[in-house]
Amino acid sequence: MLDKRLFKFPGARQALGVLSLLTLIQALAIIGQGRFLSVAITDLWGGHQLTSIGVVIVWFMLAYLLRQVMGVAKQYALAPFADKTTASLQTQLTQKYAALGPRTVANQGTGKSVTLAVEGIDQVHDYLTLVLVKLFDMSITPWLILLYIATINFKEAVFLFVIYPVIVIFMIVLGLAAQAKADREYETFNRLSNHFVDSLRGLTTLKQLGLAKQYAQNIYDVSEDHRKATMSTLKIAILSTFALDFFTTLSIAVVALFLGLGLMDGATHLLPALTILVLAPEYFLPIRNFANDYHATLNGKNALADIMTLLEQPVAPETNRYVRQSQRWQATDTLTLEQVSFSYPNADRPALQQINLTLTGHAKVALVGTSGSGKSTLLNLLGGFLVGDGDVKINEQALPHLQQRQWQEQIQVLPQHPYIFHDTLRANLAFYAPDQRDEDLIAVLQQVGLADWFASLPDGLDTLIGEGAMQTSGGQAQRIGLARIMLDEERRVLLLDEPTAHLDIETEALLKETMLPVFDNRLVIFATHRLHWLRQMDWIIVMRDGQIAEQGTLADLIANNGYFVTLQAAMRGTTHA
Repeated sequence: MLDKRLFKFPGARQALGVLSLLTLIQALAIIGQGRFLSVAITDLWGGHQLTSIGVVIVWFMLAYLLRQVMGVAKQYALAPFADKTTASLQTQLTQKYAALGPRTVANQGTGKSVTLAVEGIDQVHDYLTLVLVKLFDMSITPWLILLYIATINFKEAVFLFVIYPVIVIFMIVLGLAAQAKADREYETFNRLSNHFVDSLRGLTTLKQLGLAKQYAQNIYDVSEDHRKATMSTLKIAILSTFALDFFTTLSIAVVALFLGLGLMDGATHLLPALTILVLAPEYFLPIRNFANDYHATLNGKNALADIMTLLEQPVAPETNRYVRQSQRWQATDTLTLEQVSFSYPNADRPALQQINLTLTGHAKVALVGTSGSGKSTLLNLLGGFLVGDGDVKINEQALPHLQQRQWQEQIQVLPQHPYIFHDTLRANLAFYAPDQRDEDLIAVLQQVGLADWFASLPDGLDTLIGEGAMQTSGGQAQRIGLARIMLDEERRVLLLDEPTAHLDIETEALLKETMLPVFDNRLVIFATHRLHWLRQMDWIIVMRDGQIAEQGTLADLIANNGYFVTLQAAMRGTTHA
């Protein structure tokens, strides 16, 4: 139940040491509470006046008060550790997502990634505050009570000792069943999270295609799967609670029966018998509390396991070896890849094989090829989002990879779907260059063709856009992404991953007029399926099955009459003879 990796967290041993001490004091208070209560009842049964047992009642009240105080103190003692640990985990998780790159988020799913970083962290917090307290209660309190009972009646202590493992074994069996159900519930919850995000993103498209009502059934099916998985887990939880209560009540009843028989034949006195009877429920209470919270914290345990697995994923070593020689990418700078390969986990074949290329200065370089040929993978590798095998050099500096901070500070990325943050238009525009004046922001909006749209905004640059606010069309989002690039003059390496693939021809033509001047004095690497862009490219790299099939100028590639000509004909929808 307890993840051993918890002990590696900063402050874990100190927090657990304090928790152990407080639990020990609380256990002694429970024993004292049971003892003083039994003494008071026995004296009253023996005919003593209430005033004569006032001291015993005071001791009972003090023991009871100490027990409650220790219970609260344990929560307060553990809260700073849980708060600090979960805050640290959230920070580390965010940094890990950034270090591993967008591919990790894409593979895991946006919904799960966001849920893990937000709700998953809250579940881990509950897991830490609930499980650790209950676990230490179960590990300390019953055995101190058992030792005390053994000093009073050894036979009853032996019975309690024997019955305890039986209950534990039964709970393990039910716990394994609950774990399997909870794993399925957690899996359906992650699926529901990803499905929810995907549905929101695609809602407009579904409505345009007239599939919104049909897709509603799909949403219902995913939600129903999660409901059934949750109810299945709750069934196991209710069954285990009932079984545990039944066995513990039966055990206490057996103890009471033997004590009653002992009182009848004179083998046992009232005070020790009553003390054992009062302490017997306390002996089973920690395991009952632990079992009740076990099911409530399974999601927290699963979330912690997912977070720790992600944090333990290796990142590329030596991430800051590259030393930038100039503030901007210069016309004389070179980037060289030699025998570079990359494979995705569990893939049947490499995504990139033996890539050899040299990019020099300010040039417009096109990446073309069929879907799955390796264009996006090569772009991600050039951006330092993926780490492959092979030799990498920048200005003859040998590097293990391109996941270098100073290299990534020189690049800008314009994907197919630029992300629009739920923030003001000003914050979205100034993503790369946060210190821009409003006049510069308005000027760049005019340059990218958003002047009329900007004039229609109710609050100008302070207008909230993005999810949950004013929505932008695909063309508007691309223009905002382009405006981000234009506002930052320092970053001179531009990576474009088919930024106009989802735009209509008319919108693309208008956007192209704005984009081409931005390409000047930059190293531009442009992955595209649209042939008309190739006329403006200085160099074309043709990808095929993860390899560079050909590279050269447009005129050279046509003259060679190789794979590029065949690809070009296929992209035009014609057959090349």
